[in-house]
Amino acid sequence: MEVPGSGTPPDSSSGLVPSDIWTPQKEDLSNQIKEQKVVVDELSNLKKNRKVYKQQQNSNIFFLADRTEMLSESKNTLDELKKEYQEMENSEKTKIKK
Repeated sequence: MEVPGSGTPPDSSSGLVPSDIWTPQKEDLSNQIKEQKVVVDELSNLKKNRKVYKQQQNSNIFFLADRTEMLSESKNTLDELKKEYQEMENSEKTKIKK
């Protein structure tokens, strides 16, 4: 069992931790990806008649939102995070080769 924040990669079963180099930025990005996957799963499994609320940024105010829009937004965010993670992986590999 890994201690959070120990600088070592968490369970690599997600397939996001193939590299030997584990930085705090990479760990943070990996955690964001995991969180976003949960959000996408939760939104995609909601019944059609359920209401979804979106929190106003930097506030404790929530607004009613369209479920399909939120799902689409969440999927796009997940794709962007995965792309950013992959770019980080690729840049680390090129640094190692030099």
